[in-house]
Amino acid sequence: MTSAPRLSSAPSTAPARTRLLDAALQVIRTKGYTATTVDDICAAAGVTKGSFFHHFKGKEDLGITAAHHWGEVTGAMFAAADYHAPADPRERVLGYLALRTALLEGELPDVTCLLGTMVQETYATHPAIRDACQAVIHAHADTVAEDLAAAKARHAPQAAWDPQEVSLYFQAVLQGAFVLAKAEGSAGVARRCVAHLRAYVETVLLPTAAAPPASAD
Repeated sequence: MTSAPRLSSAPSTAPARTRLLDAALQVIRTKGYTATTVDDICAAAGVTKGSFFHHFKGKEDLGITAAHHWGEVTGAMFAAADYHAPADPRERVLGYLALRTALLEGELPDVTCLLGTMVQETYATHPAIRDACQAVIHAHADTVAEDLAAAKARHAPQAAWDPQEVSLYFQAVLQGAFVLAKAEGSAGVARRCVAHLRAYVETVLLPTAAAPPASAD
C-alpha cells in the first residue's frame, strides 16, 4: 500500500513568512480565496497584520506566493514518495495513482488542492494568480509525464497518445474529482474517479507480457 504523506503546518517557531504561507494553504482551501481575509490568515498564522504587510504587498501577492509555496511543499512530498521505487515505469504511474487515492482520506480542506480552489475563483479577476496556478499545475504534470513517457516506450511504443497530454488529463480528472467531492461533501466520489483513471491507465499501458502479439504479415 502506498503511504500517504501529509502536509504539515510550520511550527510556531518558524519565520513569520512561512507561517503566513502555511496558514494560507489551509485557510484558502477551507474558505476559498474570495472569502479569506488578511485577518483570517494572520489569526491562523499567529502574526500581526503589520508582519503580514512586511512580507506581502496584499492578498493577491500572498495568493501568488502561496501557489508557488504549494508547489514547493507538495513537490517535495511527491518527490520523497515511495512510488518512485519500482524499476518498471508502469508500476510507478500506478503507484502515483495509488498515492493520490491514499491522499483522499481526511477532511475536504485537507485533501483538496489549493491551486484548483484559487484558479476557479480568480481566473478572470486576478490573472497573476491564475498564471501562478497554471505554472505549478503544469510543473507537477511534467513530473508525471516523465514516467508516462517511459512507460509508453516500454509497454506501448506504437500507441498514438502523447504522455504530456495524458499527464494533463490526470490533472483534469483530479481537479474535477475535487469539485465533485466538495459538491457531495465527501471524498468518496473523488476516490472513485481516481479508480476509473487507474483503469484507463491499465488499459492503455498493458504489461508487456500481456500485450497482444503483433499480427503476422
